[in-house]
Amino acid sequence: MKQIIRVSKILGIILLLLMLTGCAGTPQLTAPGVTLTVGQANQPKDVNTGVQLLVLLTVLSLAPSIVIMATAFTRIVIVLSLLRNAIGTPTVPPTQVLVGLALLLTFFVMAPTYSKIDQTAIQPFLKGTISQDTAITNGLAPVRDFMFRQTREKDLELFVSLNGQERPKTRDDISMVVLLPAFVISELRTAFTMGFVIFIPFLVMDMVISSVLLSMGMMMLPPSLISLPFKLLLFIMVDGWYLVTQSLVTSFK
Repeated sequence: MKQIIRVSKILGIILLLLMLTGCAGTPQLTAPGVTLTVGQANQPKDVNTGVQLLVLLTVLSLAPSIVIMATAFTRIVIVLSLLRNAIGTPTVPPTQVLVGLALLLTFFVMAPTYSKIDQTAIQPFLKGTISQDTAITNGLAPVRDFMFRQTREKDLELFVSLNGQERPKTRDDISMVVLLPAFVISELRTAFTMGFVIFIPFLVMDMVISSVLLSMGMMMLPPSLISLPFKLLLFIMVDGWYLVTQSLVTSFK
């Protein structure tokens, strides 16, 4: 994600420099197999193309945030992080492994939604059967449907009231400005609820180990040091990764 943002910023800076030097001639940037030329616009459509390129670069820089906030990634990565803390290994699995697993599960959960977007928006637009505005509308519809299924009505009502809008009659009347934050806080609530349930067995084991050590008079020995192998053994015996993955995937409606 950081590499995508860095490349987008570099491309934006290069394009801006080329545009600023455009009055001195026709600047040209070449690389092996790539040639980028910025010249003066002779027709209105040339200006429109340049604006679309700048918008595309901006969208690329915001793409990681969109992936995080508008998909299943938020719930999954929070639950996996809470699981790691519950076991008592703050650095194992590494953060990169958790984020990678969260991305894979996100792609798996969102696959039906992406398939609908491809069928109703991307392919018809590439074939030229629908316009760009229609493609955007058709592409947002499956995403909005997914977000609506995960969002509580209470959260929707909160942001509708905060936005000062009248109570919407249908889902189509709810804008993304209202739907997106409502979806995010609903995902946070669900993720913390699942994390609390995951914490309980490990917390009980920590309490049992602490009581045993206290009764034996071993107060100077950290309970977490003794309980960690037992928690790992418990997690392995119940096939924890299987159960957590199954619970996460099936939690999405």
